[in-house]
Amino acid sequence: MAKHSRTWWGQKFISALESFTDSGRLQRGRAYSGDSRIIHFTITKGIATATIRGNVNPYFGVYKEPLYGTEVKMTAIAAKDWTKIIANMSSKASVVARLLLNEVPENIEDSFTAVGKHLLPYSRKDFYTDCSCPDYSNPCKHIAGLCYRLSSELDQDPFLLFEMRGISKEDLQAELIKSPLGKALASELGDRTLQPDVATSYFTKPQTETIKEIPTLKQFWQGQKRLPQAIPFAAPASVSAIVIKKQGDNPAFWHKDNSFVETMEELSIRVRTKNSSLL
Repeated sequence: MAKHSRTWWGQKFISALESFTDSGRLQRGRAYSGDSRIIHFTITKGIATATIRGNVNPYFGVYKEPLYGTEVKMTAIAAKDWTKIIANMSSKASVVARLLLNEVPENIEDSFTAVGKHLLPYSRKDFYTDCSCPDYSNPCKHIAGLCYRLSSELDQDPFLLFEMRGISKEDLQAELIKSPLGKALASELGDRTLQPDVATSYFTKPQTETIKEIPTLKQFWQGQKRLPQAIPFAAPASVSAIVIKKQGDNPAFWHKDNSFVETMEELSIRVRTKNSSLL
């Protein structure tokens, strides 16, 4: 699995999608997750919607660039189950503290599995997806692109997972504060007032130093120590073509459906093969 997300919860979101979707379709879907393809993106009441640019294809009679409406939402957890989940969370000081600090703890799933539920998606049943494109398969490449964009958004705000499961960040934290642990932690966090550090200057001031011996012009320009006669060779990079590979499969400037890294690797092989007689 290629890491399209930086966080464990974003990667888990994509892992669930990869478990029931054709890998080739997902590969094409990554190319539809950037700003060059997604014209409009929003998450409202736990539903992610996007307007995605399609391709002109005269072979199928498509002469004008199409725009497709795409939607992804997760199965909401019932209110009665949320009551049980929050009660389980409220019994763990570490979980309550992290959530009140706008962080998601790594063991968050324990509070959900205790009542037979999940926060992160695990199967096709956790998703509802729809797209206005003519592709009969679901998820199509546009839906896959929206899911990849959604995983990037989850990297920035993991509480979107809670919202997509049926409870907002504000409502979750309000319920946690009602518990005994929540009240104690909230009062402690609220009493913390950080005083600003006093600084006389934002810049490092130069310090004067008395020179014991005035250098000659030769010493001033050439220095006191002799430069090394040989420059040591730098160690080779542990990863070949790291400048290209760090861009990933679908960098912002890459507008094609295929992988940028694979294209560069193929180009490198063709150049080496063509000029092998000159080496």
